[in-house]
Amino acid sequence: MVDHIPPIMEVGGILVSSDLFTEYFCCDYEKCKGICCVEGDAGAPVTIEEIAGMEEALDIVWSDLSASAQSVIDKQGVAYTDKDGDLVTSIVRGKDCVFTYYDGDNCLCALEKAFRNGKTRFCKPISCALYPIREKNFSGGLIGLNYNRWAVCHDAVEKGKALHLPVYQFLKEPLIRRFGQEWYEELCEVATLFDTARD
Repeated sequence: MVDHIPPIMEVGGILVSSDLFTEYFCCDYEKCKGICCVEGDAGAPVTIEEIAGMEEALDIVWSDLSASAQSVIDKQGVAYTDKDGDLVTSIVRGKDCVFTYYDGDNCLCALEKAFRNGKTRFCKPISCALYPIREKNFSGGLIGLNYNRWAVCHDAVEKGKALHLPVYQFLKEPLIRRFGQEWYEELCEVATLFDTARD
């Protein structure tokens, strides 16, 4: 056992918060109804390449979008620069992502729906897929991964605890999509060492 666990670790050149190993998370859509798509004061962070992917998918998902979302996209496009100077998806009424569509009470992603139905090559912004992990870019190309706590995800935290599912395991697929299989395997090795150190 060690006296101190570092809050930040380096894994394959990426700075990783220890919260990814110690916190539990598993989306509980039956309870949250996809509220993360329609809450907040800005859209999801996106890259230039992702904007191109969203624009390419527009014709396919257009009919799933609300009239309000279509109007916003017509006026400012699929993304805009927020108050912090970051590129984010366009939003409706100051909170709803323009790519949200409703299935009963559930808020779902039109982009992901089209992708899973084999209609597009673009799934959704990696920032959405990685949530509750937030990626931060530092000078020199350095990347940091942090766990973001948000009250609307209370049910996901409780479900994660019940399943004993750490954040990094819940997000295995998007982490591999973003950083690759080899990097994820190294992350798992660090997680094992981390668990040993805590015992």
